[in-house]
Amino acid sequence: MLEGIRVVELATYIAAPAAAGIMADWGAEVIKVEPLQGDAIRGMFKNVSAANVEGNPIFDMDNRGKRGLAVDLRNPQGAEALKKLVLSADVFITNVRPGGLARAGLDWATLHAEKPELIYASVTGYGLTGEEKDRPGFDMAAFWARSGVANLTAPKGSEPFPLRVGQGDHTTGLATLNGILGALFERTRTGKGRLIEASLLRTGIYSIASDMAIQLRYGRIASTKGRTEAVNALNNFFQCACGTWLCLLTRHSGDIFGPIARAIGRPELAEDERFLTAKSRRANAEVLVTILDEEFSKHDIAEWGRRLDEQDVVWAPVQTLAQVAEDKQAEAAGVFVEIPDGEGGSGKSVAGPVRLPNEDGTTEDKVRGPAPAIGQHTEEILRELGYDDAGIASMRDAGAIN
Repeated sequence: MLEGIRVVELATYIAAPAAAGIMADWGAEVIKVEPLQGDAIRGMFKNVSAANVEGNPIFDMDNRGKRGLAVDLRNPQGAEALKKLVLSADVFITNVRPGGLARAGLDWATLHAEKPELIYASVTGYGLTGEEKDRPGFDMAAFWARSGVANLTAPKGSEPFPLRVGQGDHTTGLATLNGILGALFERTRTGKGRLIEASLLRTGIYSIASDMAIQLRYGRIASTKGRTEAVNALNNFFQCACGTWLCLLTRHSGDIFGPIARAIGRPELAEDERFLTAKSRRANAEVLVTILDEEFSKHDIAEWGRRLDEQDVVWAPVQTLAQVAEDKQAEAAGVFVEIPDGEGGSGKSVAGPVRLPNEDGTTEDKVRGPAPAIGQHTEEILRELGYDDAGIASMRDAGAIN
C-alpha cells in the first residue's frame, strides 16, 4: 500500500520506530538511522540483567523490514550524509530533541525550506512548544504519570503501579502514523509536506479523553472503584470454578439485567427491587457482587461462555499472555506474524493493529524482512546517495561511520 514511499527514521526506543515499523509492514522503504553504538533499546535485556534469553524481541518487532544505517550525527561528514538521505525521503520521523536536530541542520524549518514536499514527523514527550518542550519524557513519565492515566487507572486508595513496556509508546506510534498518512494524502492535493507533531503527553490524555471530557465539563470525575464498589456492579469481573476470571459487560439499552440473571439460572434477581434500576443496583452493589460471585464460582469458564452466549451477553475471559499466544481467534484475526532472523530461521511476533486483506486471500500488511543489525546497510545506502569508495573511506577514517 505504501510502496514507493521512502521513510527515514532517526529515532530510539519505541514510539517513533513503531510508526515507521507499521509503514514498513505496509510496503514503505524504511531506513533506520542509529548512532554508531546502536539504538539504546538494543541493550534493554542486558540493562535489566535478564538471564538465559537470546535476541531482543522488543527491538525486532518495531524494526523488522527496515534497512539500517549507523552514523555519528555529531561528525560533520556524518551530519552531511544524513541530511542528504533525509532530503531523498518522503517522510522523516524523529524523536531527537529539537536542539540536537538544529545543530545538524535537520530541524523542520531548515528541511522544509530545502524540500517543501517533505513530511516531518516529530515525536516528543511533551510537545514542541511551551517551557517544558525539551524535557525528556518516556512513556511511563509523560504518557502514564503526567497525563493522569496512572492516577485514573489505579483503584481509589491503591498505590500507583508501573506501565507495561511500550504501551504508551505504541499508542503514540499509532497517533504519529495517523498524522503521517493524513499528510501524505494532503500532499497529493497540495504538493507540500507538513510538520506532524505527536507527543506522549497529548496521546496519553487523548487515551482517556472520555473521562477528561467529563472533568473539563463538570470539574470532577468519578474515581476507579473496586469490584464491590463499582458504579455498575454488572460491568465487572467474576472468578469461575476453574480459577479464570470473566469480564462481564451490559448493554446501554433494553433489558440490562434480565439476560445475565437468566444465564446464571437466577431469573428472579431481575425482578428483585434491590436490583431493578441502575440507581438501586449501585446502592446495593456489594450485595449484588456477592450473589454473582457465588453463582459464577459454580462452573468453569467454558460453561459460563456457553450460557452467556445463549443470552447474547457481552463477556470475555481475562487471559494471561500465555493464553493469548494460543488464542485461536487472535490467530484467525492475523494478530501474529513470523519475523525472519536473517539466518534462515524466524520467530513469532505481533502484527500491526490493522489488517489489509487482498482479494486473493493474502494480506498487504506483512513482514518484509528481519530487523537490521547495527549499520548493516550503511555502505549500500551511502552508495545510493552517490558516495564512492573514496568518500566512504573518508567517512570511516573521520569516525563518521564504523
